[in-house]
Amino acid sequence: MAEPEKPKKKPKKKLDLNRVKMPKQEPAIRRRNFNEVALGYTHEMALKEASRCIQCKKRPCQAGCPVNIDIPEFVEAIKEDNLPKALEILKRKTSLPGICGRVCPQETQCEMKCTLNQKGAPIAIGRLERYVADWERAQGEVKIPEIAPSTGKNVAVVGSGPAGLTVASELAKLGHKVDLFEALHVAGGVLVYGIPEFRLPKDIVQGEVDYVQKLGVELHLDTVIGINMTLDELLNGKYDAVFLGTGAGLPRFLGVPGENLNMIYSANEFLTRTNLMKAYLYPEYATPLKMGRRVAVIGGGNVAMDAARCAVRLGAEEVHVIYRRSREEMPARAEEVENAEEEEIQFHFLTTPIGFLADGRNNVCAMELLKMQLGEPDESGRRRPVPIEGSEYIMDIDTVVVSLGTSPNPLIPNTTPDLEVTRWGTVVADEKGKTSKARVWAGGDIVTGGATVISAMGAGKIAAQAMHEYLTS
Repeated sequence: MAEPEKPKKKPKKKLDLNRVKMPKQEPAIRRRNFNEVALGYTHEMALKEASRCIQCKKRPCQAGCPVNIDIPEFVEAIKEDNLPKALEILKRKTSLPGICGRVCPQETQCEMKCTLNQKGAPIAIGRLERYVADWERAQGEVKIPEIAPSTGKNVAVVGSGPAGLTVASELAKLGHKVDLFEALHVAGGVLVYGIPEFRLPKDIVQGEVDYVQKLGVELHLDTVIGINMTLDELLNGKYDAVFLGTGAGLPRFLGVPGENLNMIYSANEFLTRTNLMKAYLYPEYATPLKMGRRVAVIGGGNVAMDAARCAVRLGAEEVHVIYRRSREEMPARAEEVENAEEEEIQFHFLTTPIGFLADGRNNVCAMELLKMQLGEPDESGRRRPVPIEGSEYIMDIDTVVVSLGTSPNPLIPNTTPDLEVTRWGTVVADEKGKTSKARVWAGGDIVTGGATVISAMGAGKIAAQAMHEYLTS
């Protein structure tokens, strides 16, 4: 008797390592406008990129996502050309897909964990997320998820950046009444004052804010907690719990001679004037921004890249980025450094300013620089820059933007003595966002110092769940 035939194994799917490139504006054209640089996938491009996913059983990409998006499912839905399903899967875990798809550092998170990254061609998860979010906007109708019955509890969320928007949307969906307080005249926090239009169009941010409001969140603009009312007044009023998501808007400086000269800006001021106050549209918007021909940006992060690329578009003839470590240690996204280089921004690595010189009218006219070399790694794991004796030199410059990181504004801690803070001014919170003060949670940059949009959102999701458990227990 013949043996029954063994079932044939399915042939293994051949790896497609041809990652679909994102089209973008040509450098010579985009240097002269503030329009979005990355142009987004076409429908065909999105389907082609999604079809490369091999649907790993272990789902390493999802483990790399701070908000735990069901990445294989939403990519598979795109591949099946079922965009409503892809959107529904995304919105289970994030209320801000249009923002995350543009500014999250996917290359160090979900895409770094992607199995295909071992071959140097991870699935373009961020670009696919952006595609789905943009598809929803193009439909002109935003679908609102089911809202749980009212719990009768009131929550105040302070700060409408990525952490605050996340907490507000999560708690609103769970049935709590949420009031969202924003100090500025526009909601969005760092998404509107810090990130330029060419990287994150403000109508995208406004669309995400509108979505959060449609969930039932009430927005209060021009309201500074710590001045208009204190944290204790919120807690002693109608609110059962408070979330602090006020970010880190206090700039750090070098502490070198001449730093108080005119034409030396913090990156916060420079970008806030440019983005939130729309100096790039002057005189249509009455926000002057005085800037010379030769601009130096001090720092190597994404904020420094944003400032340098804004300076190019505002008409600077030369823009120089001064960074004390090598290119390999730069914290900025590789994509942003590449864009800056394409836009003819000049990089000076292993260099640090040690003083600024005046022109006789209290304006900066030059800076003294010192060459560095890399020594042993410091607490960040990066090699520490060590000065090279006798390597000083002068560079002529007429505008400086200092981008050395930020710390939280001390306004709320100064008016709340029983709120514990670190010596760096960040609020002390446990792994669920609980602070030392009863009924108060915190998350995002106010806890960590300046970090990423997606890490703030991740902290917001964790805090929202902890607050929900407290409010319903």
